[in-house]
Amino acid sequence: MEEKTKLLLLSLLFLLAVHGGAGGYVGGGRTTRNGWSNSNTSTLNNAYIALQAWKSAIKDDPKGILNSWVGSNVCDYKGVFCQDSSVTGIDLNHGGLEGILVKELSLLKDITLLHLNSNSFTGTIPDSLKDLFALTELDLSNNQFSGPFPTIILQIPNLVYLDLRFNLFSGPIPDLVFTKNLDAILLNNNNFEGQIPQSLGNSPASVINLANNKLTGDIPISFGYSSSGLKEILFLNNQLSGCIPQGIGMWSDLQVFDASFNSLMGHIPDSISCLEDIEVLNVAHNELSGELPDLVCGLKSLMNLSVAYNFFSGFSQECGKLYGRNVGFDFALNCIPGREMQRPEPECDMIPGGSLSCLRIPSMKSFSCGASFRSSNSPIP
Repeated sequence: MEEKTKLLLLSLLFLLAVHGGAGGYVGGGRTTRNGWSNSNTSTLNNAYIALQAWKSAIKDDPKGILNSWVGSNVCDYKGVFCQDSSVTGIDLNHGGLEGILVKELSLLKDITLLHLNSNSFTGTIPDSLKDLFALTELDLSNNQFSGPFPTIILQIPNLVYLDLRFNLFSGPIPDLVFTKNLDAILLNNNNFEGQIPQSLGNSPASVINLANNKLTGDIPISFGYSSSGLKEILFLNNQLSGCIPQGIGMWSDLQVFDASFNSLMGHIPDSISCLEDIEVLNVAHNELSGELPDLVCGLKSLMNLSVAYNFFSGFSQECGKLYGRNVGFDFALNCIPGREMQRPEPECDMIPGGSLSCLRIPSMKSFSCGASFRSSNSPIP
C-alpha cells in the first residue's frame, strides 16, 4: 500500500511538473538563500520527481546502486552527474539493474547522455523520451528491450550516438534511421529483419553496425554514393544476397568492411582498390567467385584480408606478397588449384550465382577513384 501511495504521489508531481508547477517553483528566476535561482531549484525538483519515479520502477538492484538515491539532492545520487545545478548525465553501465524506463525521465531537460549498458531493463521505450532535447548520447545496449524499432528515439533532435546493441528488438529497420544526423548507429545483435533501407547511402555516420540480425536482400546500391565519412560498417552474419555494390569504393575513409557470413555472390568490385585507408576487409563465408585481383591485395593500409569459404578460383601475384607485409590473409576453402585446404573439386564445378550480373567496371584506368564511376550505371556481366 505504501509503495502504491508513493507512485500515486510521484505521478501527481509529474503532472504538475509538466505544467510548470512542480513543488510550487514557478519561473521568476529569483535567487534563494542557498544561492540557486528558483529556476534551478525547479529543475532539480523535476529531476527528483523523475529519478524517484524511475527508482520505484526498478525491481532489482544487486549492486545497491540506488541506495544512494535518497533525499532531494539528486546530484549526490550514484551514477547521476550534474553541472550548474542541473542533471546533465546518467551513467548506470554494468549496474545489473532490472526494471523499465518511465515516462517521467522526460523531465530531465538538461541531460546530454544516458548510458544504461549491461543491465536487465525490459519493455519498450517511453514516447516521452522525444522531449529530451539536450540528449546527444543514448546507450541502451546489453539489455532486454523488445518490440519494433523504437522510432520515438529518432525524434530526439540532437542525438548523435545511438546504441541499441544486444537487445530483443525485431521487425524492419526504418528508413529514417539513415537520414538522421547520427554519427554512430549500433543495431547489431537484435532480431531486425527485412531489407536494409535504401536510405543507407544517405547516412552521415562514421560507424554503422548491423551485424547478427536477420536482414535479407541486397546491400543497397546507394551504398557509397553520398557522404564519404564512413569509417566502419559491419553487415556480418545476416542473410544478405546479391552483389557487393560498386559504390563501396566511394567510401574513401573506410577502415573496416565486414560482410562475412552472408550469401553474397559475384566478383569483388574493382572499386575496392579506392579504399586506401581500409585495414580490415572480411568477406569470408559467402559465395563470391572469380580471381582475387591485385587491386584488392595491393591496398596499402590492409592489415587483415579474409576471403575464406567462398569460390574464388585464384589470386594474383600481389596477393602472394601479403604474408611478407605481415598482413593476415585467409583464403582457405575456396577453389584455388594447387593450394592446400581448398574445397573438394565437385563443389567447385558449380559456382553459385554464375548467371548473376553485377555492376562492374572492367578497367580501373577508366575512372578516377571517388568520382567517375558514379556515372557508370549499366551492369556488365
